[in-house]
Amino acid sequence: MLDGQMRKWIDPPLNYLGRKIAAMGLSANNVTFVGLVIGLGAAAFAAMGNFHAALWIMLLSRLFDGLDGAVARATQKTDFGGYFDITADFLFYGAFPLAFIAFDPAQNGLVGALLLVSFYFNGGTFLGYAILAEKHKLPATNRGSKSLHFSIGLTEGTETIAFFVVICIWPQHFNLLAGLFAAAVFYTAFARMLLAYQEFGGVKTKE
Repeated sequence: MLDGQMRKWIDPPLNYLGRKIAAMGLSANNVTFVGLVIGLGAAAFAAMGNFHAALWIMLLSRLFDGLDGAVARATQKTDFGGYFDITADFLFYGAFPLAFIAFDPAQNGLVGALLLVSFYFNGGTFLGYAILAEKHKLPATNRGSKSLHFSIGLTEGTETIAFFVVICIWPQHFNLLAGLFAAAVFYTAFARMLLAYQEFGGVKTKE
């Protein structure tokens, strides 16, 4: 929901840094990989209960997540780069909540599992819609230059990172916060399914 507005604010400084990084000879895939490793490190700190460190390391990983696209724009965008980026994002988005389950399985296990199911379901609707949108040449959204068609939803990257920040600050309220966010993610997924039905429900598949 907030990603479109955030792009207007963060793209100019990211593009500046991206040009600097590209001039150093680093590729967008290099930046994606570093961001993923840092993100998984943040999850490891959360699993050990060091939520303060997890918060700052997680935010650093998200900076790298934004920079990989900026580096690609400064050099050359590739299909694999877009594929690697979204795959790394999905791995990180699953690993970070899993860390809170690992920290306290008895307390956080059930709601944490529900949250992961919502992420899994939402990811399926997101990728499925992107495939159909590309097939039918739908116009791009205001999510910047992307390798995939990004459909708008209540919970996007900005909201997810904000949620991760909140559970790092108040880990004792993980169940309440995760339950509320899971409900919002399920809403997003079902809304995207409805949108897909409205857009493609009457369209016949070509033989």
